[in-house]
Amino acid sequence: MDISQIKAAIPRELMASVVVFLVALPLCMGIAIASGVPPAKGLVTGIIGGLVVGFLAGSPLQVSGPAAGLAVLVFELVRQHGLAMLGPILLLAGALQLIAGRFKLGCWFRVTAPAVVYGMLAGIGVLIVLSQAHVMLDQAPQPSGVSNLLGFPGAVSEALPVMGGGLGWQAGALGLLTIAIMWGWEKLRPARLRFVPGALLGVATATVLSVALALQVKRVAVPANLTDAIDLLKPADLMAMADPALLIAAVALAFIASAETLLSAAAVDRMHNGVRSDFDRELSAQGVGNMLCGLLGALPMTGVIVRSSANVQAGAQTRASAILHGVWLLAFVVLLSSVLQQIPVASLAGVLVYTGFKLVDRKAFKGLSRYGRMPMLTYAATALAIVFTDLLTGVLLGFALTLVMLALKAARLKIAIVPTGERQVELRLVGAATFLKVPALTKALGTIEPGTEVNVPLGGLSYIDHSCLELLEDWGRANAANGSRLIIESRGLKRRVEGRLRTSTELNAPA
Repeated sequence: MDISQIKAAIPRELMASVVVFLVALPLCMGIAIASGVPPAKGLVTGIIGGLVVGFLAGSPLQVSGPAAGLAVLVFELVRQHGLAMLGPILLLAGALQLIAGRFKLGCWFRVTAPAVVYGMLAGIGVLIVLSQAHVMLDQAPQPSGVSNLLGFPGAVSEALPVMGGGLGWQAGALGLLTIAIMWGWEKLRPARLRFVPGALLGVATATVLSVALALQVKRVAVPANLTDAIDLLKPADLMAMADPALLIAAVALAFIASAETLLSAAAVDRMHNGVRSDFDRELSAQGVGNMLCGLLGALPMTGVIVRSSANVQAGAQTRASAILHGVWLLAFVVLLSSVLQQIPVASLAGVLVYTGFKLVDRKAFKGLSRYGRMPMLTYAATALAIVFTDLLTGVLLGFALTLVMLALKAARLKIAIVPTGERQVELRLVGAATFLKVPALTKALGTIEPGTEVNVPLGGLSYIDHSCLELLEDWGRANAANGSRLIIESRGLKRRVEGRLRTSTELNAPA
């Protein structure tokens, strides 16, 4: 890119960075609140995602920051182990990402079945909605999805004065107003104003109304000095990583963050015709970013599709816009923290409720129906398990169902006995002949009349294991005395079958 091209690109990248900043500002704080940590920690993660990861990223147009997809996991980690342990867990998770990127394992994080990923996001979306519905009423969320669901009627009654409650209805009204503005803006916004994010519009409107009407609602607690939000990792905290539960949490966090990042990068690549993503470099950059977040006591980060798509739609063509959005976040927090302190918490909860509904992608669920019932079952089971148990259990269940589906597909075998002449038949096998099909193969061989020559071509098989091959050979030996002959035609597949293929002469020998 020559000097003239750089000069021409500067206004475009500046405009795109402002758009991304406006989208990121409410999301960084809202995701932090949903994660059970102070809003400023989400802003720190957004700043690192822009200034550091934006510079190192292998996906130039992808924007990194705190992700709604990790809010549920972080909330549970903080509840179980305390906020101090989030730093060591995140440091180890980032190190795992960095190592994986250096060893070029980025492509393997994208092997995850789409049904599991979509189911995971749907389950997370439901949990976010259930928890943030309480926050919209200026109340604390419960520790589980079921508890949030069962406790919601009581939360509503506590928010309504007519039912003996307090002033939570004011916060609820601001949250609903935010959701309504976001929904209406998405449907009706003019093409010329498409760069204005609905989340910012909704939060700004709710903030102005709450101040003008002097509503008694909870507001965002942001320190005047950003350094007050930084909790440097203490060496003593690292000793706690000997706990197996924390090690498992770090591995789970690294895997989920990496999968979400690389799936987002692949989606961003489909939105533009520019430089393609280098997944290994992107994974390494995310690792560096998460290690820094761990050292500073911030939230974990991933590549996030909402901010990334806004970046592409705003016309960005280089990594400059992602970096600059971090600059604007830093400048706003340092210079205008008093403005952030006026934002109602319920309005940010409304942003997260709307985001949670968007994570439950009905189109993705319908799209899975093209591939049969099993992917739909995997999607539903993963989502429900996450809602009723926890994130890790749901994801592991999704993987287990995927493996079951693969096993069932691998075990498919079509068996047909086709007459080819007088007392001659062909045993046609198509698919994979594994030990699971021994009963069916035994039944088919049992229908062959004595004194029949049986030809078994293996050209239709993708695989045959020792148990099926031995069954055929045993049948040939056992029926040689009644005049039957078994001939296995292996041809090019001879090297891929288990066991030694015998000739027709050997198969006719007495057992």
